[in-house]
Amino acid sequence: MSNIINTINLQTGEALANRSPRFIQWVAFLIFSVVTLASTVEQRKYSGQNTNHTAWAVLFTSVIFTLSLIAVGMQLHPIGSTLIVGTKSEGITIAVLLCFWVGTVSIISNPRNNLAVDTEGAVDNGNLYYFSWAGFICSVMLLVNYLRAVFGVDLAGELRNRSERLTTWSALLASQLVVMGSSASMHDMNCFGGTNADKHPTYCARAMFGIVVGVMGTLMCLAVVGMKIASSSVPFLMECAFAIALTLLNAFAVAFLTSPEGPGMPLGNLYYFSWISLVCSALLIAGCFETFKSGGSAATNADSAGVQMGENGLKTDDIPVEDLDEDDHI
Repeated sequence: MSNIINTINLQTGEALANRSPRFIQWVAFLIFSVVTLASTVEQRKYSGQNTNHTAWAVLFTSVIFTLSLIAVGMQLHPIGSTLIVGTKSEGITIAVLLCFWVGTVSIISNPRNNLAVDTEGAVDNGNLYYFSWAGFICSVMLLVNYLRAVFGVDLAGELRNRSERLTTWSALLASQLVVMGSSASMHDMNCFGGTNADKHPTYCARAMFGIVVGVMGTLMCLAVVGMKIASSSVPFLMECAFAIALTLLNAFAVAFLTSPEGPGMPLGNLYYFSWISLVCSALLIAGCFETFKSGGSAATNADSAGVQMGENGLKTDDIPVEDLDEDDHI
């Protein structure tokens, strides 16, 4: 009721607009959904595919477009905006759209489906590939901003305050999952009886190496993220050791996977997320080094203060000799 009163000018009785502070994001979301839907339909016509995966992709993008169009349209009308802006309906809509975007990205960027990427893992339809990922990222941002504005839950701030480098570890975890999944998909399709099982053994060995790196990275990231969420702290030496190990693994992964004989050479999920994993790992090492420097400086300052200060907060050299008890004289 209060939202409706706030949208009416009490002096003139004119209805006032009450657009969401996330309106610009909603418009961007609608644009991404339009491009993704149009690209999916065009790709289906161009390739002549009528598989279940293509049908699901068209269905998902159609639902995303319809819901985002309704949400933007309601915010353009004063009365409609009161029914969605800052309400549970907006939150439910964002959550549903996020789920559909997850399904859309997983279908579109899968080389097996030959939609946004081909069987080699290379981007075949740039609009479909990049705008589907942009829509997914926009849906995550919408959810984060909604929770912060309506419920006062700052997810990004909570991650930063919960423990140092938790956000970076979480990003690395997501990247390693993509590396593992993409490497496994390329290996299954192009090696050992896959649909395109004509690759050189070097290609298959490097795809297997990508799977190993993804599995090891995922396990280490899960261990660190779980400990940081559960207890807000991880043994510093353990975190540094994991960061160094992951940096070395991802450096070799980038070198082998994105080389001319590697499965990540074409621009696609494996290429991008291999580099993202390496960058995140390097940021973790830099963060650990900064923590080590600040911790070492603090310890040094504390030790110096302990030597210089007496029990009463005075330097031991400043205590007059005559103030000492006679029993203290030798």
